[in-house]
Parts: sequence; structure tokens; C-alpha cells
Amino acid sequence: MSGIRFTKMHGAGNDFVILDRIAGAPLPDAALAQRIADRHFGVGCDQIMLVEPAAAAGQAYSYRILNADGSSAGQCGNGARCVARYLRERHGLVEGAVLGSPGDAVAVHFLADGQIELALGVPRLAPADIPFLAAARQPRYPIDTDGGSHLIGALSMGNPHAVLTVDSVDSAPVAALGPLIERHARFPDRANVGFVEVVSRSLLRLRVWERGVGETLACGSGACAAMVAQRLVDAVDECVIIDLPGGRLRVRWAGEGQPVYLAGPAEFVFDGVLL
Repeated sequence: MSGIRFTKMHGAGNDFVILDRIAGAPLPDAALAQRIADRHFGVGCDQIMLVEPAAAAGQAYSYRILNADGSSAGQCGNGARCVARYLRERHGLVEGAVLGSPGDAVAVHFLADGQIELALGVPRLAPADIPFLAAARQPRYPIDTDGGSHLIGALSMGNPHAVLTVDSVDSAPVAALGPLIERHARFPDRANVGFVEVVSRSLLRLRVWERGVGETLACGSGACAAMVAQRLVDAVDECVIIDLPGGRLRVRWAGEGQPVYLAGPAEFVFDGVLL
């Protein structure tokens, strides 16, 4: 298939190809998704965001997410911000609009400083809802891999996350341990794996190994998961800045039963046509 129009965007270095299915872009199969995402033979991206009409009453539009390997993703905070900005500039999305997603619906707020804040829904903490195999909910779970034994936080932000606290993200074994936990048998749907360094109660440093992608420069849902996991053990306050290799995000969470708010940039890179 050729002649596919696309837009390249990024949020804190986490990059996306936007396919506007409202304007006639096709639904990629796994092979086409892999071709688009390939950084040498395609456009190159961490994930593909599919912009679509509203899927339910009360929604302005909706989106779906494909990973670089062609698999589906349940949520992507950085990608959702890019979709929100794309829809605002190309389709007139208004402040406070709600977008349908593969997970919870997402409310969009355009901030005065040009950043975009999303209400990404209430974290799911019960093991069965993540899903994660455990007898009962705990703030930290022991998990064994070929790389040793580790304590992780486990939760869902619409997609499953494992969160490890490390002394320094600079020396964290992201490439070695990330795939072992991503595909661990206790995560039936695989997991995103965050390595978080607690600098202070208001500042975290984070690297993320994303399910179906590998390490990325930023992960919005991973930033939310990292903050929630640390707040559950009273290591951080209600509003936290999170530094990732690609940039800075802000996460707010008032506590259990409340939605998580993610704020950060969303930037256009270029428009193109896949031949």
C-alpha cells in the first residue's frame, strides 16, 4: 500500500506517527505498522497513533495505539498529548474535550504555557486488573528473573507497568533487565518496565523499557505509573516533576480512587507521504 499521508510528532522525545483515519488513512496490519515504525526503511517511531471518530457518546474523537512491533497498546500518555494537539490544529478540538482510548476516556486541557495536561484515569492496583499474578495486592512484590530477585511496584494505567526503584537511573540495567520483566510469566499481557530514581519528594528521574518497543526517550503512562508507585509508599508528594532522557513531564495524583494528571509538551516534526 502506498500514498499514506502521515504526521510525525513527539512528546519529550517519545516519537509517533499519526495516521488520520478520519481523513482516510488506512488501518495498518502488523507488517505495515512495522514498516512505518522502522527507523532505517520506514518513517521511524516508537508508536503509531490512529486518530478515529468518537467511539462512544460524550467523546469528541478517539484513538488507538500500535507499538513498533505491530502489537496493540492500551494507553500512551505522550502519544495522547500529540493526538490532542493534532486534533486541535487539524480538526478544531476544544478545551476540555474527551477522547476515547483503548483504556479509560481521556479529558484534555490546553495549558497557558503551551503544554497539554491529560486526565488519564484512575490507576488500577488490584493484581487481576493489571493483570499481574499475585495472591493479594501489595505495595511491592518480589519477582525473580535470570537477573536476580527484585522488588517491583505493579499497576495499570490502561496498560501494565512494573516499577523498580534504583539508586541511579544512569547505571540501571534497563536493556538487560527490562525485557526479562516485560515478558515475565507473572505479567500475562507483558509489561512496561520503569526504573525510577527518587531525587526528592517532588522530583523523580526515570527510564522506561516499553512493551513491544524497547527503551524510549520518554513514556507518559510510565511516568504516571512511577509516580503512583512511589506515592503508594509515601516517597513523593501529590505533584511531581519527572525527568526522562527526552525531557520533563509533570504528574499529579491526589491518591487512591482519583485520576492521574499528566502534563508535558507535544510537538509537530513534519508531514509526509509513505510511498
